[in-house]
Amino acid sequence: MNANAIAGALASGYWRVSVIDEIDSTQNYLRISNPKPGDLITAEYQSAGRGRLDRKFDATKSSALLFSFYIEPAIAIKDLGFLSLLVGASVTNTLNEMTKSESFKCKWPNDIVFGDRKIAGLLAEKFGSGVIVGVGINVSTSGEQLPVPRASSIFLATGTGLDRNLLLVKILKDLESALKGWESGKDLTSAYRKLSATLGREVRVELPGGSIVEAIARDIDSTGALHLDNGQIITVGDVIHLDSKLSE
Repeated sequence: MNANAIAGALASGYWRVSVIDEIDSTQNYLRISNPKPGDLITAEYQSAGRGRLDRKFDATKSSALLFSFYIEPAIAIKDLGFLSLLVGASVTNTLNEMTKSESFKCKWPNDIVFGDRKIAGLLAEKFGSGVIVGVGINVSTSGEQLPVPRASSIFLATGTGLDRNLLLVKILKDLESALKGWESGKDLTSAYRKLSATLGREVRVELPGGSIVEAIARDIDSTGALHLDNGQIITVGDVIHLDSKLSE
């Protein structure tokens, strides 16, 4: 990763990108660095990367795009749950554009998949007056390097080798535009629905506390909540696609 190349391609000044060779976690780094809106840290390797529900996120050095950023969206607190979906959609849009594909999709609430294989995940955590968002994308990861069988990488899925500097720049440009539109009141839910791998499918939702719900995912709303055909509205949960051919 090259901080100068990234900064030179981001002319707006919205983001301030720092590159570190090795770190425990980009998410933890921002937590202790008194971040300002737009601060972003990316690393070649994380020794203690993590995803949702404190799951470990492993990636061989320089095979993934790993970054965290801090923002303070001018959005009502009740709607902040949509931020994860907005970031996921920006990553998905960029992957489809750069690989000339339409097969990258968003799995509610925090994953990007190709088919049913996980390519990327993200983690959004409230911090101070804003939110720290961490993103991990398997870029050139080989089959032997994948942490779990149901995962994949951009290269394995599409045969396309992407420059991680260019990938980050394109994601950040898309994300800047999406964030500004969201803050101005633009409805981004319809765009997300088109990218969803979850809507219309039978799902099992594992809720905090251990209870389980099985139903068909029908919709998402402007708060980021998932609506099921049994009338339940899910704001937090782990989703399994029951028709997936892969073990979850």
